[in-house]
Amino acid sequence: MADSAQVDDVSPKSTFDHLASEPSAVLVDVRTRAEWAFVGLPDLSALGKRVVTVEWQTFPDNGIDPAFSERLSAALGDLGAGPQTDIFFICRSGGRSRMAAELMTSSGFTRCHNVAEGFEGPLDANRHRGTAGGWKAAGLPWVQG
Repeated sequence: MADSAQVDDVSPKSTFDHLASEPSAVLVDVRTRAEWAFVGLPDLSALGKRVVTVEWQTFPDNGIDPAFSERLSAALGDLGAGPQTDIFFICRSGGRSRMAAELMTSSGFTRCHNVAEGFEGPLDANRHRGTAGGWKAAGLPWVQG
């Protein structure tokens, strides 16, 4: 694993702004298919982009996909993204995406960023997600899967 200092945490709003201003920048959602379908996905259609979806862990066993790096590298290659491309990783709240960003940094992608607070953010006082932080709470575009 790469040193976590090589992966910076970026706010959802800063991530969206960078994706809007940098044509080659990519957003990778590492949540599970179930999360994409039932919780939603960031919507980058207004930017002329799509979210790259590659599961870090598979549902329902929650095991880390041993082929994650290869699968994501292939998907990035299909987009023309390379080792110098800004790649932003997002998950539910920032944990899995950080691990994925660190793995890809150690695989030679030198500009990996973790979306702090993820798509849904931390739990609020009522133990619900989506209101205390993250992509959705920041009012950024998203679609229901």
